Amino acid sequence: MEGRFEAEHGISLPPLLGRHEEIELLSRRWRQAAQGDGCVVLLTGEPGIGKSHIALTFQERLQAEQHIRLRYFCSSHHTNSALFPFVSHLERAAGFERNDPAAVKRAKLEALLAQTPSHVAILANLLSLPEERDRPPDFTPQKRKETTLLTLLARLQGLAERESVLAVFEDVHWIDPTSLELLTLMMQWVPQLRVLLLITARPEFTPPWPNHAHVTTVPLTRLNRRHGMALIERITTGKALPEPVMEKILAQTDGVPLFIEELTKTVLESGLLQEQDDQYVLERPLPSFAIPTTLYASLMARLDRLAAVKEVAQIGAAVGREFSHELLSVVAGLSKEKLDEALDQLVRSELVFCRGERLERIYTFKHVLVRDAAYAGLLKSRRAELHAAIANAFERRFADFVETEPETLAHHLTEAGLIRKAVDYWLRAGKKAAARSANIEAIAHLQRGIEAASRLPDESDRDVLELDLQFALAPCLIATQGPASSQAMATFTRAHELCERLGDVPEYLQVMFWLVTASVVRGELPQAHEGIATLMRLAKARDDQPALLNAMRGRAMILLFMGRITDAHQEVEGAIEAFNASDERVRLAARAAGQDAGAAALSLMSWALWLRGHADRAQLQIEAALERADAVEHPHTRAYVDYYASVLYALLGEHALARRRAERCVALSEEHGFGQWRNLSRAIRGISTTMLNPSSDTLALDEVRGAFNDYRRAGYQLGITALDILWCPALLLRQQPEAALEIIEQGLTTASHNSERIFEAELYRLKARALLARNGAGAMADAQSLLYRAMTTARKQEARSLEFRAAMDLAALWTDQGKRAEALDLLAPLHASFTEGLDTQDLREGKALLAQWQ
Repeated sequence: MEGRFEAEHGISLPPLLGRHEEIELLSRRWRQAAQGDGCVVLLTGEPGIGKSHIALTFQERLQAEQHIRLRYFCSSHHTNSALFPFVSHLERAAGFERNDPAAVKRAKLEALLAQTPSHVAILANLLSLPEERDRPPDFTPQKRKETTLLTLLARLQGLAERESVLAVFEDVHWIDPTSLELLTLMMQWVPQLRVLLLITARPEFTPPWPNHAHVTTVPLTRLNRRHGMALIERITTGKALPEPVMEKILAQTDGVPLFIEELTKTVLESGLLQEQDDQYVLERPLPSFAIPTTLYASLMARLDRLAAVKEVAQIGAAVGREFSHELLSVVAGLSKEKLDEALDQLVRSELVFCRGERLERIYTFKHVLVRDAAYAGLLKSRRAELHAAIANAFERRFADFVETEPETLAHHLTEAGLIRKAVDYWLRAGKKAAARSANIEAIAHLQRGIEAASRLPDESDRDVLELDLQFALAPCLIATQGPASSQAMATFTRAHELCERLGDVPEYLQVMFWLVTASVVRGELPQAHEGIATLMRLAKARDDQPALLNAMRGRAMILLFMGRITDAHQEVEGAIEAFNASDERVRLAARAAGQDAGAAALSLMSWALWLRGHADRAQLQIEAALERADAVEHPHTRAYVDYYASVLYALLGEHALARRRAERCVALSEEHGFGQWRNLSRAIRGISTTMLNPSSDTLALDEVRGAFNDYRRAGYQLGITALDILWCPALLLRQQPEAALEIIEQGLTTASHNSERIFEAELYRLKARALLARNGAGAMADAQSLLYRAMTTARKQEARSLEFRAAMDLAALWTDQGKRAEALDLLAPLHASFTEGLDTQDLREGKALLAQWQ
């Protein structure tokens, strides 16, 4: 789509009035950018204020200079079409024609990118022109999206290395979420490039980027009286209007250039005025209702006076801001002569602009307000007829368009009331967007589909279609908001209701898995335990081996976090045996749930073994998990295992290893958008950094606090106590017992409310330490009681490593009280019971204490 002032057939860009300061500012910024100091100018203003006119006038000013011009246009009809402005730009730049075969388009794209052939595969995929060689074996949707954005940025960088670049981005108030993400990234790149990025937007647009020094925002004001009069004189070609008419126009339009222009034309076309020499005169007094009071009314009046072609304008308006001659010829049902005559008259009126030749002609309404006025004049029944005809024409004549923009066809079918077909296309659009990891756009399409499906009369058909939509929606919500979000939970619950109503449907197991996962991460462990039992029963009944593998290791994880460590150990052993006995097909299918079941089970096993006092075997299991994760080359599995490894190494006192694993987890999570693992591993990284250097600045602990807050804000609860018991020693090392006590109380509350009792014993032990650090000998009685409770809890859970830690602290307390014999009797048998992990920090410290007391 070209700009609304870019027209052919003799229509040229009119002079710009009252915008000298804005043009001069752009000129200064251009000189700055051309010297390598890239910058951004954001023009904001109400509709019709002249944003596009300024942008095009400035581009005309640069025509004599050597530079590269890039133009991107957002559209009100494509607010959820991922990367629409960039796709449209590439298609124009490559010179695509609608009837070009895919191979021809591919060749044109390769010619456009001849200097950067490495970009072809990624951008061909973006333009739906992929070849088999373009598809890497493990190209996840998220990775494809990230690579696409970086490729588009690299293209801008490459162009800026050749010439100075003026990049114009119009109407960003209609930008799709993925394009806005890319535009925000551009903001960070521009200062290092020879680029002036000129953006236009309405005032309601709120930029998501911070107040960068290289970004200038220019709010456009309305024209003053002098410039308003000059604009009127330009439209009247210098002929004076009667003073009452001039005053009425100036008063009604209030300095809005588009309104001034359209209202002046409305008056000239109304028949109220007669030309006499170099002026217009009124033949009778001006009626009070003669001049429309709003821009909309003015536009409607002009369209009404073009009665013979108004219907063609309205058909075009039903298509959108832009429409093709070819599509209109199919929908309008007029002869070529009548259609061409009507379109030519619309172009002469300057309500519509045209580009291209013959059947390839593309028409664009002068302004979106013109399009809206034409569309508003349609009766509801006529609108439905037109949208049905447009949808039918797309399906019969524009198969490539249907493939690339199913959401547009879905929109027309919805407006036509053809709901059954519309739902199919909303689902197709949602899946297509999700496959590109354009999850926000996918959510919008799928929600439109769900809304449309609710209007279907047949309940059984409606339920089947809605389940398809909810089933496609759930992974998008998990990716953007996390499984713990209220919207994701509502989707899982609704999908479960639909599965129950429809009976034995294939989606049931996956829906149950989502519900269990959500309960787990929200800290609802008893509910999750009930859900996983149901899931295991269903998986066994259906002989669904992938689901059973995930259910087994899921149950092990739930039991582990509930503090049922022996049960968890037995369950995870069974999960590993089942995984080892399965074939690669089953393993791959199970991985679709999020992680490789084998690597995940080994990670859980490592924690269970350490808790039970088998530190050497725990390290062997986590090393096997890491090896497995690297072998399968699955990013989410790697992040999962790295996090579990970082916690295990921190528990072992190996903080350098813990930080290394946490750093890799952070990097993977930032690269692939794993919000849960990113926050958890950021916390472990900050804790390990503090433990390695307690005297360092507070940045590491600030990172821990930030990660905690982000994790909780996202609705996550699982694993909080693991962070609590690792964070407290860091706070105590920094001599912050009050902060440590606050964290411990939060951890004990979590253990009570969520049944996350895996580290309950350690919380009691650390509370005793914090009380002693704060109150010294005055807290001995309370500390001793807490340490007894820690030992009792750990013994009940068979968590020998935690029992030993509590015993060490209690023995040290007794020694301070002169009870050395009791201390030896308590600690020596426990230390002797360990047959491995003798070189770990805990057992070395225990051995040193025993040596002092003997």
